[in-house]
Amino acid sequence: MPYTSLYNQSIEQPEAFWAKQAEQIDWFEAPTNILSKNEQGFYRWFKDGKLNTCHLALDYHVANGRGNQTALIYDSPVTKTIQHITYQQLLQLTARFAGALQNLGIQKGHTVVIYMPMIPQTVIAMLACARLGAIHSVVFGGFAPHELAIRIDDAQPKIVISASCGIEGDKVLAYKPLLDEALTLSNHKPEHTIIYQRDMLIADMQTPRDIDFQQLLNYSKPTNCTPLDATDPLYILYTSGTTGKPKGVVRDNGGHAVALHFSLKHIYNVQAGDVFWAASDVGWVVGHSYIVYAPLIMGCTTILYEGKPVKTPDAGAFWRVIEQHQVKVLFTAPTAFRAIRKEDPEGLLTQKYQLSSLKYLFLAGERCDPSTYYWANNLLKIPVIDHWWQTESGWPMVANMMGIEPMPIKAGSSTKPVCGYKIDILSEDGDVLIANQTGYVGIKLPLPPGCLPTLWNDDERFQQSYLSHFEGYYLTGDGGYIDDDGYIFIMGRDDVINVAGHRLSTGEMEELVASHTAVAECAVVGVADELRGQVPVGLVVLKDGITTPEQQIETELVQLIRQKIGAVAVFKRAIVVKRLPKTRSGKILRKIIRLIADGTPYQIPSTIDDPTVLTEIHDALRS
Repeated sequence: MPYTSLYNQSIEQPEAFWAKQAEQIDWFEAPTNILSKNEQGFYRWFKDGKLNTCHLALDYHVANGRGNQTALIYDSPVTKTIQHITYQQLLQLTARFAGALQNLGIQKGHTVVIYMPMIPQTVIAMLACARLGAIHSVVFGGFAPHELAIRIDDAQPKIVISASCGIEGDKVLAYKPLLDEALTLSNHKPEHTIIYQRDMLIADMQTPRDIDFQQLLNYSKPTNCTPLDATDPLYILYTSGTTGKPKGVVRDNGGHAVALHFSLKHIYNVQAGDVFWAASDVGWVVGHSYIVYAPLIMGCTTILYEGKPVKTPDAGAFWRVIEQHQVKVLFTAPTAFRAIRKEDPEGLLTQKYQLSSLKYLFLAGERCDPSTYYWANNLLKIPVIDHWWQTESGWPMVANMMGIEPMPIKAGSSTKPVCGYKIDILSEDGDVLIANQTGYVGIKLPLPPGCLPTLWNDDERFQQSYLSHFEGYYLTGDGGYIDDDGYIFIMGRDDVINVAGHRLSTGEMEELVASHTAVAECAVVGVADELRGQVPVGLVVLKDGITTPEQQIETELVQLIRQKIGAVAVFKRAIVVKRLPKTRSGKILRKIIRLIADGTPYQIPSTIDDPTVLTEIHDALRS
């Protein structure tokens, strides 16, 4: 069915549409109440259906002949390890660890915090919680103790599962001391912590609180899946909040499973048996949805990669993984490709590898600038798909749906709304804007299955944060516009600045700056100006091997913006820096750059990759 027909059906007849999609997964009791509202007036999907997500991800496939297929490939260049785990093996390990948790008192509805690196035991822990109906909350490994403590206090876990260490580049990062400090800081004290001891660092244990992961697994017996209501929570995933307290995004079991199965088939054009690689971390929503749950529910082989796009050992790391494991679809962040491009500007390392298995490259996490899009497209000669979604949605909201009807690509656009999402651009007053007018990106209620039904223990904050600004809409928090062809352009949250009364897009300026042949990546932010209100300032990272003087490049960039946008942009500063401040998931911290430039006090974000870069940015902006 063509995209337009399928999309219109999903918007005009959502219950019939999603009832049909729900037939694609193996329910214990199929739902008959497709869409309803709960006592708070929030929409819920498949209320009377019963299922278990771990059953869908493992038991179902073993029962239907996929037991000997590889479910998980653990590829860890930092430990020089490659391990293949079949569906049968993953089921056995998960069922036994679920039994171990059960013996420690974990039951349906209990919460478990998981604070672990990119190792198979992390996936086993997540699936074991799902098997019991326990609600897991994965906290990115290496998060500071204060941030971990906040999440422990909010989630109130009976157990915390962790590991002795993670690996960041060539450094071993001890997790146990961070966890111990977090538990000292937190008001809530879990009954036990389970620690997986890694060979490169053995943690000191505190008995009887600390329990060895592997010993616990060795002495436990498997347990069966617990039948769950579709509306029962599967997990909590914390995302940044404006108040300093993170928001606990809740994901339910039923809508999540249906949406992820639909997305792999219709967006990513993936079938059972294909190799799917999301080069992210299980601590982020991409890792939840597309490293663990979606590929396994679909019956794919998924890759758990403990490494970086560069320096593990070089900028050919991704190409090696694609060739060695015959990856069909790669999903990563634009920043990963900018890092590769910086170290290998001509993409010469691709010549060492056979990449014919790769059919699609999907990018998300932040807007893909046209320069990165064209570089990747010209290098790989495959569709490069920028798509847009959030922790709250759990799966893509705007995408070029490769499994339905591939559409022409427009650089800078995520293409069109995914089935189930009625997206409008709204004015401050809530009016729907016409084509090419920039405004707030809103999604007409009800949201499709898979999106957050509420926040953990905070219905009021859910209502205020997402549903109160525009009646009948979910507020995404992003700005953007829809062009005459219906293509959506997401412009981000700090993208529009006001220069002497002129509203200008820093995103457009970034596109132009990134088009310079010497620039690997960049950020343009609006900083306070006494005369004009705001003026744009650019920070640029150069490609490796550039010999042109930095001052000359800075001058060329200023001239480029003046030529393309005009003097009205007042773009007078382009500063070469060694690196940009980013989150661990690769998003550039533009707001922090702006606060540094303005001399405004700020808190160092818990998600920052390396806080020392902030000193470098401060010195560069003050020079």
